[in-house]
Amino acid sequence: MKHITPYILVLLFILFTASINQPVLQQVATTTPRPTATTVPTLSADLFRNPVLDRDFPDPDVLQVGDTYYAYSTNSDDINIQVARSTDLVHWEFLGEALPALPDWAVQDFGWVWAPDVSTPDDGETYLMYFTARFAIEEGGSQCIGAATSDSPMGPFVAAGDEPFICQVNLGGSIDPSSFVDDDGTRYVLWKNDGNCCGGQTWIYIQQTSSDGLTLEGEPTRLMTADEVWEGILVEAPTLWRHDDQYFLFYSANDYLSPNYAIGYAVADDVLGPYIKPEPIPFLETSIRDGIVSPGGQDIVLDAEGESWMIYHTWSGGSYRPMNLIALQWTDGIPMVTPSREPQAVP
Repeated sequence: MKHITPYILVLLFILFTASINQPVLQQVATTTPRPTATTVPTLSADLFRNPVLDRDFPDPDVLQVGDTYYAYSTNSDDINIQVARSTDLVHWEFLGEALPALPDWAVQDFGWVWAPDVSTPDDGETYLMYFTARFAIEEGGSQCIGAATSDSPMGPFVAAGDEPFICQVNLGGSIDPSSFVDDDGTRYVLWKNDGNCCGGQTWIYIQQTSSDGLTLEGEPTRLMTADEVWEGILVEAPTLWRHDDQYFLFYSANDYLSPNYAIGYAVADDVLGPYIKPEPIPFLETSIRDGIVSPGGQDIVLDAEGESWMIYHTWSGGSYRPMNLIALQWTDGIPMVTPSREPQAVP
């Protein structure tokens, strides 16, 4: 019974949120006409309610270009890499496909393209995308990381190279790429080896790259693995953020299609670690009370005032994972979020 209960809670949550977030039709069998519908009150301009992008948009990554934000996500609706645009992080315009053609090394069947990361290594002259795709040449197939470039943040991005950028076939494959540029300009890429695909251990790795992000330099370094009970058998989706001369490695863990999926973080004084998890509990986890189920795939972005925000997906049942936004606050160098079902102040 203890294994079934979380799923029952998720079903109750989905039914409850549907009832409060959508107009409710009431069929009343009386002889006296009565109102047949209620409506959700319109929010004021200084408030918003999650999700901010109510479509299947998992593993969101956000890039700021001038006064505009671009969000990218895992495949859905026959689109390899989804892209959307916003000027305030709350109201999003869906733009469609950012990676229309997969590289020759990748399986061309739809559904294998995951977890993009987009950055601009030269201040807007070009845009670099890391993405996950199925390696067709390797027998049995492993998920591996590719790179693509574009002269526009909207794409189309064109794959670079004849082979995967990172592909640890002997470790189950490589997924969930994430770029990071340190204060001195040194560029890195982080990722997860996909060991859980085949009974192996998973680690989050980091490796330095060239200034354009297209060439790996040196050797990869293991940063952390699943060693807390709540993480289950895996850690994934790394996001590295520097704050007050410390490095904060946010990550997701556990089964992404269950209420156990959650976000954690670890801290280090050096970019290469060691990274310490300050608490044996998640940073952001499922809370029916606060209207959150299976948060993960997180990214961090600054608003126009320089305040930090976390973008992440939640789970609404099936494969539907919309995009959400929450203020990321810092108290004495410690990150904090305050999830709530109630409307929140806009950035």
